[in-house]
Amino acid sequence: MTSHLLSAVAIAAFAFAAPVLAEANTSAKAVTAGNYAIETHHTQVLFSVNHLGFTDFYGQFPGATGTLVLDPAKPAASHIDVTVPVASVDTANAKLDSELVATDWLDATKYPTMHFVSTKVTVTGAKTAKVAGDLTMHGVTKPVVFDATFEGSGVNPMSKAYTSGFRISGTIKRSDFGVTKYVPLVSDEVKLIISAAFEKTPA
Repeated sequence: MTSHLLSAVAIAAFAFAAPVLAEANTSAKAVTAGNYAIETHHTQVLFSVNHLGFTDFYGQFPGATGTLVLDPAKPAASHIDVTVPVASVDTANAKLDSELVATDWLDATKYPTMHFVSTKVTVTGAKTAKVAGDLTMHGVTKPVVFDATFEGSGVNPMSKAYTSGFRISGTIKRSDFGVTKYVPLVSDEVKLIISAAFEKTPA
């Protein structure tokens, strides 16, 4: 009897202490308009290349920062600006990471960041858009077009910050930016995914 009572008390205490997890609103029209900043710790910049025709090889760049201007009433007027620290590259292989930041590859000392700034947003669906912009990498700036998908918005139950999430994806050719090491053994095409959490900033 005593053990059952203690279990019930413990469960009740946990339920009382645990945060209430409200579901994010997945309607893009319900997003609060305003200025947003990337929540760095819950944003991932992922990439993949094909390795020797055998496998796709994956990695990420932690530490992205940036801003978003968003108004669901005027989605085409949205604007995004993202900066990615090149030296943060993480492939779960320390030797490879050190090679990728060296001069033969990304040359992180000379070109410490990748930078994307949008120039045009074209709405393609209720939650999707094409985002055109300029990508600067390895000292070269080229126009690119990414696909953007709205994931959800609402108040983060942990941080209490109003948050909107997006998935931005596309493919670039690294040779366009002067990164030609081992092409075509390691694919010229690089697939990019930015899974971004944006927190609304004070007006």
